[in-house]
Amino acid sequence: MSLASRTHPSFPADPLAGTPLRTAEWIMPADLESVKTARSLVRQELCLWGTATLADDCSLIVSELVTNAIRHGGTAFSLRLGSDGGWVYGEVFDAGDGLPCETSGDLGATDGRGLLIVAALADDWGVLPAEDGGKTVWFVAGLGGEGPTPRLGGP
Repeated sequence: MSLASRTHPSFPADPLAGTPLRTAEWIMPADLESVKTARSLVRQELCLWGTATLADDCSLIVSELVTNAIRHGGTAFSLRLGSDGGWVYGEVFDAGDGLPCETSGDLGATDGRGLLIVAALADDWGVLPAEDGGKTVWFVAGLGGEGPTPRLGGP
């Protein structure tokens, strides 16, 4: 696993600029143990960044996105987080084919509810297909329904 966490001095605090004050990125193997590791890393970073109140929701969102990346992407994946101290932006990139889509949440199904959970907990989320294959599934939490959706630059 490759770890990188940094505070970048050129990142403005203004969410309108779309760039967070703090970022972290990890590259992880397509292994079920990575789900647990990703949850722990998210919780650890958000506590360090002063956004611990978002740790439960963001950990669950990341858990769902990482599970999908492992299950459907089948390749190593990257997890990126960014924050200005109020909101948290996250994304999971995997090189697998196909795009995720929400299901109806069939009450008899044993899976297929992950994106419903993401949609319920995140202030906003989406999917960006990558030009060379794969996709980035992103989310933002902590906006409280206000302001634009901040994004990290490029997958």
